[in-house]
Amino acid sequence: MDSLLKHMVDMTGHRDHAMLDISVVAAVQELAAAAQTRVLSISTFGGRQHVRVRASISTGGAARVEDLHDGGTPGEPLEAYPELAACLARHDTSTETCGPDGTRSLWLPIWFGDKATTCIEIVRAAPFPATTIHMVAGIVGVYRNFQNLLDYSERDSLTGLLNRKTFEDQLARMLQCPAEPEPPLAGQPERRCNQGEKTGWLAVVDVDHFKMVNDTFGHLYGDEVLILIANQLQASFRAQDRVFRFGGEEFVVLLRSTTLENARRIIDRFRGNVENYQFPQVGKVTVSVGFVSISPYDSPVVTLGHADQALYYAKTHGRNQVCHYNELVERGLLQTVTSNETAEFF
Repeated sequence: MDSLLKHMVDMTGHRDHAMLDISVVAAVQELAAAAQTRVLSISTFGGRQHVRVRASISTGGAARVEDLHDGGTPGEPLEAYPELAACLARHDTSTETCGPDGTRSLWLPIWFGDKATTCIEIVRAAPFPATTIHMVAGIVGVYRNFQNLLDYSERDSLTGLLNRKTFEDQLARMLQCPAEPEPPLAGQPERRCNQGEKTGWLAVVDVDHFKMVNDTFGHLYGDEVLILIANQLQASFRAQDRVFRFGGEEFVVLLRSTTLENARRIIDRFRGNVENYQFPQVGKVTVSVGFVSISPYDSPVVTLGHADQALYYAKTHGRNQVCHYNELVERGLLQTVTSNETAEFF
């Protein structure tokens, strides 16, 4: 009982999804005497559901958050987990399977309404006693409720996208995995990413002539435009990317590790999707985008400022286009501005 209470206190003391995941796998691993416990993300990408490991712990090891900067794959197809797929199709709260070697696996999807985007997987050598299942189910219930509270606090109430206050933490996590092997030497020009180099990217999106939409059609239709653009953002970007509403008509996207060519293609696909969409009553709406590579040697303020400069160039040179900061600088169309390193986001 003391161990259970300790884990409950630990879980509810976190204000971060990753640390909450770490807490739940550590708690379940101990209480179920498991060989392995994992938190799995279930996402839809390209019309198919995929499973990706988010956190894990194994016997004798420490709980860890799995690396999400591994080249941008959405994970394994759900078909690779037939028992889990069947459990989700039946909307079951749990399912237990036995492998050829007698190893038992317990799957516990985390349901919010009729959707499950997270699942706890527990593996042990022996069958699960009823008391263990009951205790683990209680832990998972607390995890589900607290995850829901965290998710609510991180979401924009209008669009459902991640909100601005979560941006800095997400960017900091990306900066923990530097894409460049070494910093530029003193006195040498800043290194730029080549077409084939994989790195992270930050894109700032702004709705063109949004004030005119509000003035002409009213704020209710303006809000609907923002909601529909948020839907386009979620549909256009990959499962491992992060999309934020920064406020007003401005959005920010963090693209996980990919090449410049692929980043430009993904961003421009989104821009084209918005341009080709028929917005109810309003008709045609377009967006402008500025994007920049994320370097661990630039502060978050500098990175965001460079993307904003590229966005401003796009807005003042025709709108409805995607502009890359580094290319604008190299072509002499933008001047590198030294930002205040101590500036705050908010």
